[in-house]
Amino acid sequence: MRREALEAGEAIIVGGGMVGATLACLLGEAGVAVTLLDARPAPLDAEAVGRGLPERRVSALTPVSQRLLEGLGAWEGMRARRVTPYRGMRVWDAEGTGEVAFSAEQAGLPVLGHIVENDVAVAALEARLANLPCVTRRFGARVVGLEERPAGRELVLAGGERLAAPLVVAADGARSPLRELAGIGVTSRETGHSAVVTTVRTAEPHGGVARQAFLADGPLAFLPLTVDGDAHYCSIVWSTTPAAAERLCGLPREALGEALTTAFAGRLGEVTAVDEAQAVPLTQRHAERYVLAGLALVGDAAHSIHPLAGQGVNLGLMDAAVLAEELLTARRRGAGLASEAWLARYARRRRGDNAAMLALMDGFQRLFGARHPALTLARNLGMASVDRVSPLKRLLMQQAAGRRGRLPGSCR
Repeated sequence: MRREALEAGEAIIVGGGMVGATLACLLGEAGVAVTLLDARPAPLDAEAVGRGLPERRVSALTPVSQRLLEGLGAWEGMRARRVTPYRGMRVWDAEGTGEVAFSAEQAGLPVLGHIVENDVAVAALEARLANLPCVTRRFGARVVGLEERPAGRELVLAGGERLAAPLVVAADGARSPLRELAGIGVTSRETGHSAVVTTVRTAEPHGGVARQAFLADGPLAFLPLTVDGDAHYCSIVWSTTPAAAERLCGLPREALGEALTTAFAGRLGEVTAVDEAQAVPLTQRHAERYVLAGLALVGDAAHSIHPLAGQGVNLGLMDAAVLAEELLTARRRGAGLASEAWLARYARRRRGDNAAMLALMDGFQRLFGARHPALTLARNLGMASVDRVSPLKRLLMQQAAGRRGRLPGSCR
């Protein structure tokens, strides 16, 4: 027997990660009745997050993303746990001599960004959500069906329960089950890389500088972390071939540290792996559509990007901010959250920026993955030129800081 659907407010957000939780905060603070569905069995242990060794999965949050999280009251909770500012960046071609250095001072900013463990951000957002009476959180909720109805969408959960709302938002990751249930296709490209992630301790302090070397088989990033005031920790993201990633993850920690020391040319001295390494396959995806009637995609459900510029989660947070801005404007004007015209405005504002970043990362990967001597010379000359030309450097830093296009009001 078909169960009747429970009306779940004005919007249902599927996915309680950083992007979904941010969107729920933005809508909930404006008085929108939201149900947030999370497949995880329970919220994070707020007392444990940000204590001890850092988590392997981190994000490089831009100053624009920081302003968004500050406005939501989440940044204070993140800082109380653990965030690491970086005021400099150094990028070089390990196959040549090209190198470029960026600084916050050159960009006219206090910092270029912060390295934040993903769980630290989610725990702070969960603390805010717990104090928003308009937001209902459901854990252990797995969506197995999606149906369209005259007044919105209806979700079927594992176990048969049905939930309905005028608007459903997919924030459920790169392999979004909700996107697939909606029949939205994706354009995808296998990068030929897997990202090896782990945490290390270096003999030399990182000095608040994010570093990235372009090696023969892919970029290797040392992202600064500060643990209890100790600036000798870094999060590693090594994009390499799947075979190399499997080999690296199988190494004992001592051997992994030696491999990292060699690959990084000893720039931070001897490297010691302090956690197990994990490999994450990298596929670049872009949804063919961001919206349908009563449905919107945000974050990795709409686009997933190579991590070499650290922009993935920042793009997702901007999706959440723009979608919330358009939905709240529609609501104030009496159009309703599921208005197709206002959903289309969100898609237009975000698709171009996301597509441009995907194309840029694709181009970077192909350029630095090329082994032809002429291309090696060209990219080294290009890096040297960027390092010498202050206006160009400033433009690139402003872009990296998230200052692209028309920012939503919550991020200004």
